[in-house]
Amino acid sequence: MRKFTLPSFSKDIQQEYCSPYISLDTAPPNASDGKDQKVQQENNDLSFLQLLLWKGLIVATGSKSPMVVVLGGSTEPAFHRGDLLFLTNFQKDPIRAGEIVVFKVEGRDIPRVHRVIQVHEKDKGNVKFLTKGDNNEVDDRGTNLSNKEGQNWLEKKDVVGRARGFLPYIGMVTIIMNDYPKFKYALLAVMGAYVILKRES
Repeated sequence: MRKFTLPSFSKDIQQEYCSPYISLDTAPPNASDGKDQKVQQENNDLSFLQLLLWKGLIVATGSKSPMVVVLGGSTEPAFHRGDLLFLTNFQKDPIRAGEIVVFKVEGRDIPRVHRVIQVHEKDKGNVKFLTKGDNNEVDDRGTNLSNKEGQNWLEKKDVVGRARGFLPYIGMVTIIMNDYPKFKYALLAVMGAYVILKRES
């Protein structure tokens, strides 16, 4: 939470109307408190900058998830497990056969990365399309596309984004942390120790 300076209200009014997370202690801070506040402010500024950059990417790309990590091998040889994909999802851009899309369907928590192999344009501009992993023997009609009975084709609302670029294997860190929770906890412990040491220095 970003810190800010309260107006010159009385302490009773501040306690009545202000958030309990805002400190009302008027005692002068000591040197260590000053260092802690500086570190906290730097962390807050960094978090705010990260959020701002992420929101900016969402607006610029039209996708709620501008970057995703490939978790499986169904798109090989185009993309491999651990590749970091950069996505766009502009609604005016038509879905074309041959492009690789990231989609998420009802009943499935994890998005898939597959190639569009057929597109059917219906009346009133409605479009449905069929996908398949390059490394799969069958299209997604044979891979339990959704828990929703009868859904074999996708619509634009299912699309998270279209692949526009990638960095190979950059996402392996994310996969390792998901596959090996102990590694994730060890990494968090190291980061916590770094923050503590930085405060004491």
